[in-house]
Amino acid sequence: MGDDVEEQKFTRADRTRHRERVRAGLDVLARMIAENRFEAERPMSGLEVELNLINDRFEPAMQNAQALAAISAPEFQTELGRFNLEINVPPRELSEGGLGWFEQFLRRAMVEADQAISGARLMIIGILPTLRPEHAIMENLSANPRYALLNDQVLQARGEDITISIDGEERLQLVSDSVMPEAACTSTQVHLQVSPQEFGAYWNAAQAIAGIQVAVGANSPFLFGRRLVDESRIPLFEQATDTRSDDLKAQGVRPGSGSASAGSPRSTTCSRRTAATSRRCCR
Repeated sequence: MGDDVEEQKFTRADRTRHRERVRAGLDVLARMIAENRFEAERPMSGLEVELNLINDRFEPAMQNAQALAAISAPEFQTELGRFNLEINVPPRELSEGGLGWFEQFLRRAMVEADQAISGARLMIIGILPTLRPEHAIMENLSANPRYALLNDQVLQARGEDITISIDGEERLQLVSDSVMPEAACTSTQVHLQVSPQEFGAYWNAAQAIAGIQVAVGANSPFLFGRRLVDESRIPLFEQATDTRSDDLKAQGVRPGSGSASAGSPRSTTCSRRTAATSRRCCR
């Protein structure tokens, strides 16, 4: 994740090859599950935290490239917007005091990164309240070519601009010519490795507690200067990454199994990696 994407245009033959490789990968996955070829004796857990960069006025700072150069640590990567960064905490066993170790690693990495960055600070928050529509524009897309490609593919699939419409205490109605509004959403994502035999139980348990997680972790009532719902990331993410046109949505066409995202596919309440040995859930 975060590597440059060399190709920027794709032919029908490219798409056919991609489909064939996806099917081949699924066949291999099915065989690995059937033959129990997954490492599950020492299950590992990992952690991703998406961050905002802010200036001394607590407004978004468009300098993630400069910040990454100053931090110079492989755990930090770009995200969709120039005011976003992501830190990936190396996986380890929870039985070894993993949660405490995650906290210590994250605190140390954040302090060192803040000290290295000039003219900006890191902030962990669901949606930055000072973010405005003029910040979520194509010019503020991260420089990595993968994000421009992502934007082009989503808009090409939709065939029209993206409409954001959220009702809460106030109402937000916004039309965007890019996927940049999604950059307002940041989250913490926990990765949990499980065996294929246990995956169903873990998945069902995750679904059962997802609503409680959202209720407890709701921290994003403000979006683009409006007070909306307590967890505005959910409708924002749904709408900002939906590849269906408004006509298709009105006809009841269901969204694809994985909405496009710079970092990872997410659903309405959690982000999920659905491979048989992993599970991620965000608050």
